Amino acid sequence: MGHGASAKEAVYMLLAERLKMHPLGTSINEDLMEILHHLYTESEAMVGGKFPMAPMKLEQMVSSTGIAKDELERTIQSMIHKGLVLNIPTPDGTIYMLSPMMIGFFEFTFKRLNKPDYVELKKLAEQFDKYLSNPKIRSELYGSDTKQFRTLVYENVMPFAVQTEVMTYEKASEIIRQAGYGAISLCTCRHKASHLGKECEINAPMDVCTTLGIHAQMAVKKGWAREATVDEMLEVLDRTQKLGLVHLCDNVLNQPAFICHCCSCCCEVLGTIKKFGISSAHHSNFIPALDLDSCVKCGICAKKCPIDAIKITDDGKGSKIPDVNKEICIGCGVCASNCPKGSLTMMQRTDLYVPPENKTEQLKRIAKEKAIRES
Repeated sequence: MGHGASAKEAVYMLLAERLKMHPLGTSINEDLMEILHHLYTESEAMVGGKFPMAPMKLEQMVSSTGIAKDELERTIQSMIHKGLVLNIPTPDGTIYMLSPMMIGFFEFTFKRLNKPDYVELKKLAEQFDKYLSNPKIRSELYGSDTKQFRTLVYENVMPFAVQTEVMTYEKASEIIRQAGYGAISLCTCRHKASHLGKECEINAPMDVCTTLGIHAQMAVKKGWAREATVDEMLEVLDRTQKLGLVHLCDNVLNQPAFICHCCSCCCEVLGTIKKFGISSAHHSNFIPALDLDSCVKCGICAKKCPIDAIKITDDGKGSKIPDVNKEICIGCGVCASNCPKGSLTMMQRTDLYVPPENKTEQLKRIAKEKAIRES
């Protein structure tokens, strides 16, 4: 390998090291390097590798990176177009931050409605699929106690006795109403799967990914998503629930950025639980409870459970009954919603979970937990 090639690889390695420093982490291997070479030009990789950890204005970045202002601005604008950099408006001016891989440039590439003009989607889907097939990679991305995602239980199966006590952050419909503004884009995971020649097993729709509030405004402005009214987002919520999709939300208390409507055959998060046994989404504050007297042992609940948390077992008396693995159950309510006799109901958990207050608090927790794991 010549000196020029070695210098170029050093630029991409510096980028990989910078991405690894994010609280969510990015394990470095040959598969990751292929993804980075595919997404970043050499000049973009150079800027990415020098990106400060804290969001900064352009003028501050000129000083910290040593790159001329005009060159830096051109490169950053290209990276914003690709979703490799986020531009965040503030009262004091725009600040910039480097996108992590997840939630980051993986989603910003595959969720957009307008087809990217800078990447081969089929090739990139194959590269991500290869990278994410490694359990160690999944563990680093999703293995913290504080998750990026949390589960929202189906509201129609919440016990009536506690409905008035349920906090707003637990109800998907209330999260949407409070946001007041949203956008709809492609489902990242189903879009990726489609480029791998995989069809969703339940034929779930592609254009249902819901982004909320200021995050939706940014997505619409960039052309990644279409504007949606509150009523449209509530209709998506109802339609996806009828299909048995799982509602996964940004794991923050205030102003969550998104609600995903997930199938276990395509979703990277649910697939991490189902295929790898790695907890990747925080459970809701509800858990299924079984009334044996009314149960007709049809097995529908086990078939519908998106993460195989319900097994049909022998009760010791010659009958087959559903058994809920409460250690892995995420409390989505799909089983209870599909039970023909209402024998499965969602009961409120004893220990109620309150998400991190905001994204900053979430990432601080993840970073602390990551440091403990690595020490």
